[in-house]
Amino acid sequence: MIVIINYGSGNLKSIKNGFTKIGEETVISQDIHEMEKADALVLPGVGAFGTAMEHLESYKDIIHEHINNGKPFLGVCLGLQVLFTKSQENKGVKGLDIFKGEVVKIPEEGLKIPHMGWNNLKIVNECSILNGIENDYMYFVHSYYAKPDDEDIIAATTSYGIDLTAAVCRDNVFATQFHPEKSGEVGLNILKNFVKSIPSK
Repeated sequence: MIVIINYGSGNLKSIKNGFTKIGEETVISQDIHEMEKADALVLPGVGAFGTAMEHLESYKDIIHEHINNGKPFLGVCLGLQVLFTKSQENKGVKGLDIFKGEVVKIPEEGLKIPHMGWNNLKIVNECSILNGIENDYMYFVHSYYAKPDDEDIIAATTSYGIDLTAAVCRDNVFATQFHPEKSGEVGLNILKNFVKSIPSK
């Protein structure tokens, strides 16, 4: 069972439709017990870091437990950012701290913020959800990006004035700053790769 966490900050229908397109059933849920039974958890997200963490308060323990048990976890967009320790967007708010590091504002320097639209990836480290992906174009909408303390977890970057973290990967935890479900067939291949990481699949 793939459970999409409904915590009030997610683009839920979009990610669910992405999985439906590849023939996978998902459950959108606020129920801790369903999440405990889940083979995989998906954390989408749009909006502000602080608001998201406020809404995630009830789910922090189950997310950590799921990850510590080695079950696959996928964060998308804001769902990537909240995996980090903190964010410049809402100072003083602690993230899930799965990954050490900070989420920082994209430097403007004549660029339009948010970074919105199609941009291509640069694969920098091996990651199973990016199998078959090269410098393909993905759909982004964000004003902040993650700066991990351990750069080895960065699986892909994208260039927007500077190199921005586009995907992170460590063991059973995967996350993308872009929206795979809005990135055409190539994006759907990322969801297929994630499904392959689920032991029951």
